[in-house]
Amino acid sequence: MAVTGRPTLRNLFDESPTPHIAHPPRTHQRHFYVATDGSYRPEGGGLGVVIEARDGERVARLSLPDVAPNNNVSEYRALHLGLDVLADRAPPTARIGILLDHDDLAANVNNAVLASAHPNWKPPKPISVPEGSEHHWRGIRARIAGFHEVRAARLNSRENPAHPLANAPNEYQHVNRQPARCVLPNPPEFDTERDASYLPPSRFEGRASD
Repeated sequence: MAVTGRPTLRNLFDESPTPHIAHPPRTHQRHFYVATDGSYRPEGGGLGVVIEARDGERVARLSLPDVAPNNNVSEYRALHLGLDVLADRAPPTARIGILLDHDDLAANVNNAVLASAHPNWKPPKPISVPEGSEHHWRGIRARIAGFHEVRAARLNSRENPAHPLANAPNEYQHVNRQPARCVLPNPPEFDTERDASYLPPSRFEGRASD
């Protein structure tokens, strides 16, 4: 369970804007939440992933060194990794909440989600993928299509729990030795829950920190 007083990924997702997607409070309730971050340094950066079930129980945490040509590529790599790990632990009927501190990537994810529901697969806004990230974007889109619902929220890097894992992989090597877990929430109980005590900030024009 989540530590008392510490924000879970669900709390962060509920309080963060979801670019391009407006939806009622009930659709903010997810089965799983994944936060990812990628860091770039000329001498080598890192990838961070945190996955939790809706009650705050941890599913996975990763902190891996990475060598990328720039920060954009590292962010796409991190999300690709996180969704690959989640796909091994979550059923295709799951509703997924993604937390990112990269504005354009969050917007691209939600554009891809909306495009999948369009008769002509047309996104509401053009999707521009940074050079060098094309392979990872294809993998991300494939994983998005493999889940029942996906929404991406954007938050400040200071609030992203994957941020320290990406920025100091040498200090967090121990998290990679944690055993793999498969935590499945109770779908019937979850589907009947309708918490409308808040309105999600579904449209917000401010930019989060990269």
